[in-house]
Amino acid sequence: MNLPDLRKSYELGELDESVAEGDPMRQFGRWLDEAIAAALPEPNAMTLATVGPDGRPSTRIVLIKGCDARGIVWYTNHHSRKGRELSAHPVAALQFHWVELERVVRIEGRVERVSDEEADAYFASRPLDSRIGAWASPQSEVIASRAVLVANAARYGAQFLMNPPRPPHWGGWRLVPDRWEFWQGRKSRLHDRLQYRLQPDASWLRERLAP
Repeated sequence: MNLPDLRKSYELGELDESVAEGDPMRQFGRWLDEAIAAALPEPNAMTLATVGPDGRPSTRIVLIKGCDARGIVWYTNHHSRKGRELSAHPVAALQFHWVELERVVRIEGRVERVSDEEADAYFASRPLDSRIGAWASPQSEVIASRAVLVANAARYGAQFLMNPPRPPHWGGWRLVPDRWEFWQGRKSRLHDRLQYRLQPDASWLRERLAP
């Protein structure tokens, strides 16, 4: 395999100021709807980047579970590495990469925990196995083998009579955006990049970036 020779010509679409939404959340909603309508594999998957107390960045894939004027929501174990890093350094970045549509969305901003009521409602909607799993997995901790997870799942399933409540260490985070970027691949690497920056008066400044 010759890695330098792996390349693709992006020719599916364009992103022009004349058709882009003035509000980035509306633009994101439009693109997310189109990704879902195109039946892409996991269009709700996004990369979450956090920063540790030592300044070391880390990334992982999480799933978007909410999107409204307040921001972008996902759920996790607060004792996990990402949970600890978000608590200590409450800013983050998200990225969606819809390969088949030749699109990327990048989002940056501060983060906050969702309310207990919101987390309870989402947790109750999850499949039973996922609710038990939230108790069974000491996320990001070293374990001896998979047998530890299986044993934990059996123990918590029996303890809660197959109806586990939301663990106190499990909940949601909301990223409140102050910067967005929408990237549409174009031919000859002359890609379209529109950036939105939140202004002091809560309006959005839209700018075109060079690819």
